Amino acid sequence: MNDQPTVLVLGASHDQFYLIETAKRMGCYVLAVDMDPAAASFPHADEKALISTRDIEGLLAFVRAYRTHRPIDAVVTMGSEISMTVAVLAEDLGLQAISRETAWLASNKLAMKRRWAEKGIPIPWFNELHSGKHLREIVQARGWDLIVKPTDRSGARGITKLAEGMDCEAVFERAKASSYEGKVIVEEFLSGEQESTESIIYDGFFKTAGVSDRNYDMAHQLMGAPVENGGTMPSILSEDKLKEIDVLLEKAARTLGITRGVGKGDVALDAEGKPRMIEMAARLSGGWMSAGLIPVTTGVNIVQTIIEISLGWEPDLGKLTEKWHKYAALRYFFPPPGILKGIAGDDAVRAQPWLKVLEFYKRSGDRIEPPASHAERFGAFLVEGGSRLEVLDRARWVYDHIKTQST
Repeated sequence: MNDQPTVLVLGASHDQFYLIETAKRMGCYVLAVDMDPAAASFPHADEKALISTRDIEGLLAFVRAYRTHRPIDAVVTMGSEISMTVAVLAEDLGLQAISRETAWLASNKLAMKRRWAEKGIPIPWFNELHSGKHLREIVQARGWDLIVKPTDRSGARGITKLAEGMDCEAVFERAKASSYEGKVIVEEFLSGEQESTESIIYDGFFKTAGVSDRNYDMAHQLMGAPVENGGTMPSILSEDKLKEIDVLLEKAARTLGITRGVGKGDVALDAEGKPRMIEMAARLSGGWMSAGLIPVTTGVNIVQTIIEISLGWEPDLGKLTEKWHKYAALRYFFPPPGILKGIAGDDAVRAQPWLKVLEFYKRSGDRIEPPASHAERFGAFLVEGGSRLEVLDRARWVYDHIKTQST
């Protein structure tokens, strides 16, 4: 029997590439599952299986058969909101992972907010939403500074930031149609700084490895869909404010029951500058935060730490200490709608030594639509530099040089 530890990676898209590569560098045998036979990261795995990562019963049958000839030592994912799949499979295999209760709390926005409200965690006002009429009544009482979301989706799917005069019925139905359970939540929209965070929890240890200033500078183009345009690290917030956020993140994570693993947090500042929890997922982030912004700016690979924890190993927490202090900006492309004919300028961009990532998710002949969620973005890039001003200048330079041709 091969003594390589076997890591079951749920998903094989672009989001799981860094996870698969990290596991292989650690000497692990990677078994990746995805329903898409053309999944981008399949070629980098040692073995693959065509199963939906949401088909829990199908995955249970698969792993029970698979482990008769090779043990599975860890179940992990990255950038995919399938915490319950991870919890159920790990439980069946007797492996380290979050509980089913934590998976539920960390993936259902309504259950999450209710738990935080019970425990006194600062959060925006929220309520379950029952209809478009109900939303109109809330708007009349509270105004338009609201955001409507499906209770159980990620990546901004089905979400609408309200603007005056919007059709409340259409907003509600869009969110409901996107929800697996057909439920909708409405909450106060906080217009202060928005932060993406990534924290490691291991028993009494807690460390926030990254705080990224979320960027929405092109969201006005997207008709109310709050699709984030990347982020910038390190955060521009003061050290005192970052410490305040760190304390909040630890309380929020432990209240959800995350004791060994990762808490992917979304935090916003209210009108008084106080941080409030928006959401927290019990998984590694996708979209080049844990795979890009954090390692580029700090030299820390938190993905390796999560793999170690998932394998049941004692993690080397000393490796979470920052190795250097750089700046990085992650941004996305939002080309005009049409049929893509080609992309120009990418060779000049790829030649820059400060470019860390440049990728496109569309090919010639594909239709470009305004993205209604993070999953529908056209492409991404990541630049590094010695100062915040430098990386912002470099991001603008990339935008100036990449030209899409469409009809």
